[in-house]
Amino acid sequence: MEHDAKWNGKQVKAHLLQTKYNTDKRKAFSKISYLRWMPTYAWQRLTRFRPRGTVHLIIALADHFEPAIVPEDGRARAPYDEQERRLEAWCRDYPQAAKKWRDNDGQPLIHTYFYPAEQYDHALVEQLAEHCHNGWGEVEIHLHHGIDSPATVSSTRGQLIEFRDRLAKQHGCLCYLDGLGPPRYAFVHGDFALANATGGFGCGVDQEIQVLADTGCYADFTLPAAAFHPGQVKTVNSVYECALPLDARAPHRKGHNLRRGESPRTFPIIVQGPLMLDFDRSSRSGLGRFETAALTDVNPPSMRRLRLWERAGIMVEGQPDWLFIKLHCHSMVPHHRDALLGTTFQGFMAELVAGARDRKEILHFVTAREMVNIIWAVCDGREGTPGDHRDYRLRRFDRRKGEATRLPNLR
Repeated sequence: MEHDAKWNGKQVKAHLLQTKYNTDKRKAFSKISYLRWMPTYAWQRLTRFRPRGTVHLIIALADHFEPAIVPEDGRARAPYDEQERRLEAWCRDYPQAAKKWRDNDGQPLIHTYFYPAEQYDHALVEQLAEHCHNGWGEVEIHLHHGIDSPATVSSTRGQLIEFRDRLAKQHGCLCYLDGLGPPRYAFVHGDFALANATGGFGCGVDQEIQVLADTGCYADFTLPAAAFHPGQVKTVNSVYECALPLDARAPHRKGHNLRRGESPRTFPIIVQGPLMLDFDRSSRSGLGRFETAALTDVNPPSMRRLRLWERAGIMVEGQPDWLFIKLHCHSMVPHHRDALLGTTFQGFMAELVAGARDRKEILHFVTAREMVNIIWAVCDGREGTPGDHRDYRLRRFDRRKGEATRLPNLR
C-alpha cells in the first residue's frame, strides 16, 4: 500500500488499463467457453445427412406463455387488464389464423403453452385451459426462480407440486401415464437455467432434474438456449437421457441418445430443438446468425429455416426418417404477433403445407406430450406412422368426459 501511494498519474492509468484488459480477457474467455457445443455440432455436420426418400416431420411449438411479460424489463409485470387483453386476443385470433393449414393427420399447428408457475392466476389459466380443451393446445409447466437469490430444493419442489395439482385438479390439464396415477407434465426452465447450468443465476438448485423426476416430469423442453448462453450444454440436436446422476448439477450436459428398440429408463428425457449455424447474408450482421429454433419478429419462420431444422437431424437413432423439430416462442410478446399469427406466419404455413409432397415431407403437428409419446413408441419398437402414437403412454385428461383421452380432431 505504501508503494501504491507513490504511484504517479501514468502508473495509475496503466494499472487501470491493465485491470480492464484482464477483466475483458476473462469475459471473452468466458464467452468462448459457452461455445462448448461447437465440437459436437461440427461432428454432427460431418455425420448426419437427410435420409433419402420421404421423411416425417414431427413439429411441436413450445410457447413460453407469459401474459405478464414486459420485453424491455424482465422483472416488470404488465398490468392485469393488459394480461387479460392479450390472452383474449390470442384465444380469439389464433384459431382463425391456424385453422386453414392442416398436417397429414388433419390437425392444425397448435401450441404447447408452458405457463409460468410463479405467475399463476386462476382466471387467466382457466381461459387458456378452455382454449386448449377446445383442441388448440395443451398447458404444461414453466418456472422462473432464483433471480434475486438462489432457489432451494424444498421451494422448487413445493412450487412444482402446487402448480401441477392446480393445473390437473382445477383446470383439467396435464396427463397421466397409461391414464392412471399422479399427473405428469413437461417442463421449460425460465432463463434457460435448468439444474443450475448457469452457475447460480436464475436457479440455484443443482438437484433440479431429480426434483422434476420426483414430481412427475416426463420431459424437459428448455433447450437450446442462445449460442453464447451459459446454460447451453455441449450436447445439441438430440433427444436423450441424462448420463449423469440426476441430483448432480446440470446432469443433462452429458447424455445417452435414445435408440429404436431400447425403452427409455431415465425421466425426464431431454428434448432439444435445433441449434445450427446459418450463413445467411441477409442477416443483420451480413455474415449469418445462429439458428436457435426461436420464432421472433426479427427471425420469423421461413422455408430457409425449415431446411436448417431438418438438417439438424434430431431423431431417435435407428429411425432416421422421423425428424423431431421442437421450436419455441413467446407469443405474448406483442411485436412477435406477425411471426406467430400474422401475414408472415400465414405465408410460411401456406408454403409449408402446400409444398410438403414435392419436398418429400409428411407433416405432423403435435404438442410436447404427443412428441414424447411418438419418441417413446419408436424406442419401444412400435410400427406404423407417427400419428398412430400421439397418445401412446401419456394420455391427457378430458374433464368433460371424465377420462383420459386424446385431443379432438379439428377437421
